[in-house]
Amino acid sequence: MVTEKERNMHKLAHLLESNAKWSQQVSETDPGFFSRLADQQAPDYLWIGCADSRVPANQIVGVDPGELFVHRNVANIVVHSDLNCMAVVQFAVEVLKVKHIIVCGHYNCGGVAAVMNNRELGLIDNWLNHIHDIRYQHLDRLEAIVDPQARCDRLCELNVITQVANVCRTTIVRDAWQRGQDLAVHGWIYGLYDGRLRDLGMCVLNTKEMEAAYVAAIKSTEGGDRVLPHVT
Repeated sequence: MVTEKERNMHKLAHLLESNAKWSQQVSETDPGFFSRLADQQAPDYLWIGCADSRVPANQIVGVDPGELFVHRNVANIVVHSDLNCMAVVQFAVEVLKVKHIIVCGHYNCGGVAAVMNNRELGLIDNWLNHIHDIRYQHLDRLEAIVDPQARCDRLCELNVITQVANVCRTTIVRDAWQRGQDLAVHGWIYGLYDGRLRDLGMCVLNTKEMEAAYVAAIKSTEGGDRVLPHVT
């Protein structure tokens, strides 16, 4: 016998109704929008972000569907053995010819917090080991920060900077630069507390720039208990 709770679990009418309203509003505002969108996608940007539901890529940068090619996973990690991520990067760079790759993390990231607090979550702990590596690499820098929230958010920044370096080291990006393709890789972070994006100062345009950009970006995160955007 099917229970009332089970029947309700099958009902997502409110989402379908919201979609219908959105579609109608867009069509009324711009009658040709969906026909243009269906013909092709030609985004200039690949967004590699966190899967966190509070960080919707298109919305926080204020662009329409079709303007961002998006890959998201827990804690915005770029691993060279992750064929899902590598396939997205390859398609974006070699087929769509994007001009910018943006790695965007966010403060108060649950995955980073789990690492910082040595919290065990199950299967995902294997994925988060990549952030444990970053934590151990910068342990002295992190332990110098007294405030626990500031320490966690600093690791969020260090994670983004590391993932930008990982993107730059892919054969996909290195090959693109070698053949003279215009491509920049950026590291940003998003504040859940104020809705603002911040440039972490790591923008790489070619292989030669990567090491210096990485060192400069890491250095910019230093400063002990410097005040982060949400700390009062």
